[in-house]
Formats: sequence, structure tokens, C-alpha cells
Amino acid sequence: MRRLGLAGLLFAGSLVAAAPVAAQTESTTTTTTTTGVPGAPVGDFTYEQATVLPGGTASVPASAPDQVKRAILAANRIHTRKYVWGGGHRRFKSKGYDCSGAVSYVLHAAGLLSSPLVSGQLARWGLPGTGSWITVYANRTHTYMVIAGLRYDTSPLGESVNQGRGPRWRFTVRTGQGFAVRHYAGL
Repeated sequence: MRRLGLAGLLFAGSLVAAAPVAAQTESTTTTTTTTGVPGAPVGDFTYEQATVLPGGTASVPASAPDQVKRAILAANRIHTRKYVWGGGHRRFKSKGYDCSGAVSYVLHAAGLLSSPLVSGQLARWGLPGTGSWITVYANRTHTYMVIAGLRYDTSPLGESVNQGRGPRWRFTVRTGQGFAVRHYAGL
């Protein structure tokens, strides 16, 4: 009886944890203020935004520039890879990625980076400030990016849905406090 009770409790807990993901639609974009909706970008946008789809990949906005489309598709390719410290540094293709390896892989696929960079180097990549489509947040110890309004990060910091460590589209935004904010000209 005790095992059945525990099994029931675990099952109920998994349903609660899966509810935010299951509630998402197959919609590929949103252009409205979507604060509080898991998987949706936060803020007011004047262009199409990506959303996290039920399988954990991101939608590709039809109006996005080609570089942004390539970045999203690249991030989708590695979105379930495991976290490997130093992964993606010797070459872009790897069995696993750390934060800067994952960001470097995505930027390279978009045609915005020729060789992998570590977090501290990404803090000096591109131009200062927030981009319209792609923004990189980096400091000496960590880096992540926001592409078409969605956070792509190896860290689950702030997540209520446990997707684990490794490159993932995250359901929450981070403040960016303590990070250099960088973008590529025109994006």
C-alpha cells in the first residue's frame, strides 16, 4: 500500500511538472506581451518571436533574418546534449557542450563566429548592448544567449521545469546582471 501511495504521489508530481510544457501550443510565433506564459518571450516586440515547442525545440519565426533562422536551427540540433566542461572548444561539433561551447556553436552556425570562444572572450565579442534578434550575455565564468526572445542556456538557474544542465531553451529569462551584454551589428 505504501508503494502504491508513493507511486501515485510521484505520478501526480510529474503531471504538475509537465503541465507548463503540455499547455504550450504548436504556434510558431507571438508578437504580443506574453509575460508569465512558459516558453513565450517576455516583453513587447515589434517583430515575430520564437516559442518553445512541446518537444523542447524552438520555433523559427518566418520573418527572422537567415542568420537568426540558422542560429535557432543549430540550437535545436544540440538542445538535448549533455553538459560537458570544455565541450565545443576544440571543435564546434561535440558530444556535449559547456556554456561557451554551446553559444559558440550557435554563433558559428549563424555565420557570426569563425572559431570557438570561452566565456571571457564572448564578453568582448561583437558590439556592446542588446541586439534585436540575438544577444549574448557573458562574463568570466558563464555565458548564455537570447535568440528571437528566448533564452538558450546550459544553466537551469531560475527554472521551475527541471530540464537539467546542458544546452536547452529555457522557460525563464535572466536579469543579465553581472554580464557583459553583446550583439552582432544588424542583429
